[in-house]
Amino acid sequence: MNTYHFLSIGLVAIIHSYIMHLEMVLWTTEKGIKIFGLKSKQFAEETKVLAANQGLYNGFLAFGLFWSVLIKNKENALFFLCCVVIAGIYGAFSTKKIKILYIQSIPAIIAILICTFL
Repeated sequence: MNTYHFLSIGLVAIIHSYIMHLEMVLWTTEKGIKIFGLKSKQFAEETKVLAANQGLYNGFLAFGLFWSVLIKNKENALFFLCCVVIAGIYGAFSTKKIKILYIQSIPAIIAILICTFL
């Protein structure tokens, strides 16, 4: 693995760590409600367990990417990056929010390309 691999994988891991934090910690706050476009504080409270579950999965993705960098295993990183791409595509189409594709999938696709061709 080279510096470009570390940086691109690390960026995707940081993005998913932040998403985990938003979903697990900030979901019911004003910031979380605004970022996720939730309809009300009450709705956020009613769905916070679901959001925490989503956050946990994002945390697993981030941890897998961080771990892959730590042990310098490009194949592991490619697996987790592919998981991120699939999750981003599914999230974008299931929620009808295309920005999920740009925030999650595009950075992971770029990292896959970097790891494959550099």
